[in-house]
Amino acid sequence: MGEEEELSVADLKSLIRTIPDYPKPGIMFRDVTTLFGDAQGFKATIVRMAEPWRGEPVDAVAGIEARGFILGGAVADRLGTAFVPIRKKGKLPWKTIGQEYTLEYGIDAMEIHADAIRAGARILIVDDLIATGGTAEAAAKLVRRSNGHIVGATFIIDLPDLGGRKRLEGMGIRCETLMAFEGH
Repeated sequence: MGEEEELSVADLKSLIRTIPDYPKPGIMFRDVTTLFGDAQGFKATIVRMAEPWRGEPVDAVAGIEARGFILGGAVADRLGTAFVPIRKKGKLPWKTIGQEYTLEYGIDAMEIHADAIRAGARILIVDDLIATGGTAEAAAKLVRRSNGHIVGATFIIDLPDLGGRKRLEGMGIRCETLMAFEGH
């Protein structure tokens, strides 16, 4: 067992800062930047996120902007795959395909380059947290519209009270998370 295995999930959970009433009253914001700032914790997180997918043929990791870039690039490196950035609308410099999704306060959109995913490529979606699942669902729709095959999705945190994981699983997507925080 390597040193990256020494930290338990409880240890990793303790490295995540909770900020009450952010971005609005009643929300408990789960800040993973404190986990990223701990070298051993960050390494253990990447190892744990990649491990369930080691036996799966994964061609590329698709990371959702912005924390999904940090995690996705590291998971892609660990799995020896390509990386596909899923960006906010208007951030990519070439021909794109987009997908709108609903937020609490309106509609947003994300994009990938039109040639980012080859037909039939097996894609793992990565982000830091799954809450309502709207962003992850939009990412999955982009992958499918690109004729990619979704192997699954992996997150550090699940907020089960908000139902995002069940939403993705209802789309036939296998989800892995390292930990859950009750509430919002």
